[in-house]
Amino acid sequence: MTIWGKLKHAVYMLFALGMLLYALPMISFSSGSSWVSLFGAAWALFAFLVIGAHLHFILGVDTENKKQQEWIRQAKLREWQLKWSKERKTSRSLQDESRPL
Repeated sequence: MTIWGKLKHAVYMLFALGMLLYALPMISFSSGSSWVSLFGAAWALFAFLVIGAHLHFILGVDTENKKQQEWIRQAKLREWQLKWSKERKTSRSLQDESRPL
């Protein structure tokens, strides 16, 4: 991952955190469950979700998983290439045997 990618996600995360810190004191979480408090809770939940997603990307939690998946994909590709080359050799040898001289 490039430094620009991490920096971009850090800026977006700080922007979302700033919006959340600005809006949280203005959201009314009174004892009654009115539409306003329900909307405020949903908005805060989505803001936390966005912050968590950016933090997940910045920390690089899935980079090891991506490396393992790439290694598995390459191993499967090599396996298929070996299988295809063996099948091609056997089909050519069968064609050569079936040709009349």
